[in-house]
Amino acid sequence: MPTVRQGQTGQGAKTLKDKKTTDSVADLLGLKPGMVVQELGWDEDVDEDLREEIMDAIDDDLIEDAYEAVDVVLLWLRDDTDATDGLVDALRDLSDEGYIWLMTPRIGRDGFIEQVDLSEAADTAGVALTKSVEVSPDWAACKVVTPKGRR
Repeated sequence: MPTVRQGQTGQGAKTLKDKKTTDSVADLLGLKPGMVVQELGWDEDVDEDLREEIMDAIDDDLIEDAYEAVDVVLLWLRDDTDATDGLVDALRDLSDEGYIWLMTPRIGRDGFIEQVDLSEAADTAGVALTKSVEVSPDWAACKVVTPKGRR
C-alpha cells in the first residue's frame, strides 16, 4: 500500500513505504468506507494503483456520472485542461461538507501545472486550495474546499 509523508510538496517530497512514520494515502485523503467519491478527468495516464487504494478505502467503486451530494470529487487535471472549468464542474455534485482532491502531475512530469495557475483557477472558481500531498511517483494531490461563507 503506497504511503506518503504529509506536508511535503515539490521536488523534495517523497513517496514513502515506512508505515511507522507515514499514513496511508487513504488516511491522508480522509477517505472512509461508505463515502461517495466521484472521479472526473480520468485518462490512461492516471495512477491505477492509487485508484484501487481509494476504492478499497471507501469500499466501493468511484462514480463517473452526475450524482447528488458526493462526499469527495477526485479531479485529475493536466496542463492541457482548463483548471477553472474543471473545478467548477467538480463543484456541481459536491455536498455542502464535501471537498475536492485536485490530482496533478508532479513537477517534471508531462502535464505538470504551475502552482500559480492552480491558485488563479481556484480564485476564479471561488474555492480555496489547502494542503498538498504527493500520492504517487507521478501525481500530487491538493485539497480544494469551498470557503465556509459560501457553503
